[in-house]
Amino acid sequence: MAIQQPFTYDSFVELATADSAVVGLVLKGSHAHEGMTTEHSDHDLYVVVADGATTDLTRFAGHRTAALDLIVLTLSEFREAGMPGFERYALARAQIVLDRLDGGIAQILAAKARLDADEAFRDADGWLDAYANSLYRSVKNDRDGHALAARLDAADSIRFLLELLFALDRRPRPYNKYLEWELAWYPLPDWGADLLLEAVDRISATGDVSLQRRLFARVEAAARGAGHDAVLDAWGEDLMLMRPQ
Repeated sequence: MAIQQPFTYDSFVELATADSAVVGLVLKGSHAHEGMTTEHSDHDLYVVVADGATTDLTRFAGHRTAALDLIVLTLSEFREAGMPGFERYALARAQIVLDRLDGGIAQILAAKARLDADEAFRDADGWLDAYANSLYRSVKNDRDGHALAARLDAADSIRFLLELLFALDRRPRPYNKYLEWELAWYPLPDWGADLLLEAVDRISATGDVSLQRRLFARVEAAARGAGHDAVLDAWGEDLMLMRPQ
């Protein structure tokens, strides 16, 4: 099948499906998140080629238009994509368009969507310490009359908080664009989506110290329940400044 540029998502999928070197097609981005597309949404497509195979489709590697972005890579490269890395969440929620490996593509995506226990524990340790650090700085700056610094540190803490909460559930953190979607479709255990989003919104905007402390109390309980006492205990008496007064 000949293809003329500019071409559409559907025409490229037809072309790629006809190529025996292609073992998988994976759609990520807005089109992989139900209800998230707009008139501006393009199609982001991974084209997975068998290791050692030769295909003319490599000429489309890096193709990028307002309608279609293509990533052409080998199966081995696809296994490693986002492991670790920023792309992990996109692949965790990607949709399979073609899987010629009898479920092999699906298994690869499932592995990206679930952190293994050791990885999740190490990540949670790091994000917990980073969250506590920004929270402590925010509360201390508020106490000392540095209002702007306090708000900036509070906003910083939210990034680390979200990384932590998803790591505790052994999941990659969603991009900000998909946070509300993710919590609606895949809630975090023991965290009400509406209350969490309200707290994130208010803390990011105002640096509300009382709310930061109340939120930290819940985070501390969850972190200790998951075995992260050592990170928290290392803060010593500084924990008193972070806890509700």
